[in-house]
Amino acid sequence: MTINYDKLMALKIPDAEHTYTEKDTMLYALGVGLGHDPTDRQQLDFVYEKNLKALPSFACLLGYPGFWIRDLDTGIDWVKIVNGEQGFTLNAPVKPRGTVIGRSRIVEVIDKGPGKGAVVYTERRITDKASGQLIATVTQTSFARADGGFGGPPRESPPVHKTPERAPDLVCDLETRPEMALIYRLSADLNPLHADLDVAKAAGFPRPILHGLGTFGVAGHAILKSVFNYDPANFVAMSGRFSAPVYPGETIRTEIWRDGNVISFRALVPARNIVAMSNGRAEIKG
Repeated sequence: MTINYDKLMALKIPDAEHTYTEKDTMLYALGVGLGHDPTDRQQLDFVYEKNLKALPSFACLLGYPGFWIRDLDTGIDWVKIVNGEQGFTLNAPVKPRGTVIGRSRIVEVIDKGPGKGAVVYTERRITDKASGQLIATVTQTSFARADGGFGGPPRESPPVHKTPERAPDLVCDLETRPEMALIYRLSADLNPLHADLDVAKAAGFPRPILHGLGTFGVAGHAILKSVFNYDPANFVAMSGRFSAPVYPGETIRTEIWRDGNVISFRALVPARNIVAMSNGRAEIKG
């Protein structure tokens, strides 16, 4: 298979209608670590239906079009593709239940050259089915490791957000549970890499790894806790780059910098001295 740039840019990704309920909202929150302390009333608001709120990062799961890179005629070697970056911007609060339409498109494809892979940028606009209101825009950068050198037009990768060089203003350590990936996969990604020991070892890992979006959700939890005091109303955007895998059961340390309405962050695994997410950026409404 080889990428045909013009054909891929013209590819129509089918719209996805997605109905979700309070159970889905709570399951996602449990899957990224909310409710770890069931006596914490602030966390309980995201995992118990009484005063239920949706996590801002839950937007990344709404209106998902499925594994279109594999299922459509893309020319991409889907076995070797990884999620490089993820982000969302909210135009309206995510409701605990609803029916939405996800409309996805390819924004750009960058050829890094033979042996260097290709980068596929996509965007998904999520609207409320009944009103047509735009709820969120979700962005994703996929790294197609085996598809460089297809002859695409020269393009520069967009700049990444730079983390401040000063010491972080806030630090939040959150433990992940050993079964976190098994819970998270029920919300979204059923890839056996996150559940099957044999599959993980075949991929070069000693045991199943946490989903990248699971790490993203834990970092979002840390920001929600440390900056917003668990009030999601003004948490309107978040993005970051995946740097290294996390194993369920490890502690994720999120370092946070605040400059006005812009939050910079990175997520570390102190036990292995690695950066799991870098170049993180979030926004405070207003």
